[in-house]
Amino acid sequence: MMAAMRAVVQRVNGASVVVEADPPDGSAPETVGEITGEGLCVLVGVTHEDTGATAARLAAKLWSLRILDGEKSCSDVGAPLLVVSQFTLYGDARKGRRPTWNAAAPGPVAEPLVDEVVAQLRTLGAEVATGRFGAKMRVSLTNDGPFTVLLEI
Repeated sequence: MMAAMRAVVQRVNGASVVVEADPPDGSAPETVGEITGEGLCVLVGVTHEDTGATAARLAAKLWSLRILDGEKSCSDVGAPLLVVSQFTLYGDARKGRRPTWNAAAPGPVAEPLVDEVVAQLRTLGAEVATGRFGAKMRVSLTNDGPFTVLLEI
């Protein structure tokens, strides 16, 4: 099976992303993305074969995925999404004790594709908050259910 864009999708009741100063300069951590109330927190991993078309398919799936309360989708109720890039979704720890990241696309390939997922969601009418690509992030959320789904597009 060919590798595909991956997303871990969590139904949440609020989520946020905080980024620490880099390099640490004594400044306070910054909240760069936040959603309140019912919505989805989406961790997105990109692999080498992914394209803009893949990103568009993932966005359409996320917008219409019926996993909110009452089997509703974000498009049904206007629920927000928090989208965070996460190359570690392609970690492979089958051998040895350290994961390898060979299947993850490098930053110059992955960043525009994660941005494209966000852009496509916004084109569909979604309210989207994001993390900061390549930053050390702390993601906080209240998982509602808990309800978590793995998508591969």
